[in-house]
Amino acid sequence: MVIRKSDGGTKGTKETKDVTGDAAFGGIFAGLAGLVEKLGELAEKGGELSRSGELQGDAKGKEFKGVYGFSVKVGVGKEGGNTFKVEPFGNVGKAGSSEREREAGRSEVSEVREPLVDVYDEDDCVLVVAELPGVSKEELKVELADDILTLSAEKGERKYRKEVLLPAAVDKAKMTVNCHDGMAEIRIGK
Repeated sequence: MVIRKSDGGTKGTKETKDVTGDAAFGGIFAGLAGLVEKLGELAEKGGELSRSGELQGDAKGKEFKGVYGFSVKVGVGKEGGNTFKVEPFGNVGKAGSSEREREAGRSEVSEVREPLVDVYDEDDCVLVVAELPGVSKEELKVELADDILTLSAEKGERKYRKEVLLPAAVDKAKMTVNCHDGMAEIRIGK
């Protein structure tokens, strides 16, 4: 199994490492200590932390490739209190249909990736920004039902899907969609 880790950093720098075998699992545990330290810094100063990686391997004769990651944002909310948000993304998630299987911590790699999405509740609209690498506006499908926005796209072997709960009531007639270089921006008027 190969694990490829990418450090999005807090200032936009990227570092990529390929890790294999036992070192991969040891690296995951060693990386947790650094992650806890970074989260402590974020809690004190505010900011954003992003980490991502890839898993590749062969299980039971079937090749798999998984992409996983998360973004942590710490800041000041509208009422002056601190906010803390963890947003996972990728195509690696908990497996199993029963609660017992999910609690066991098993993971599965899905063909569909969950993009990283940010939602901003602005005065006159709700702004949704999604990272969909390689996707154009023509390939992006956006559906709005009440307060749930569904994004989906397919580009070659990459498939994306995400349901987003919107923070406010919106007007579907006031929705605009732009997508450039894999960055989708959906603005929905209130």
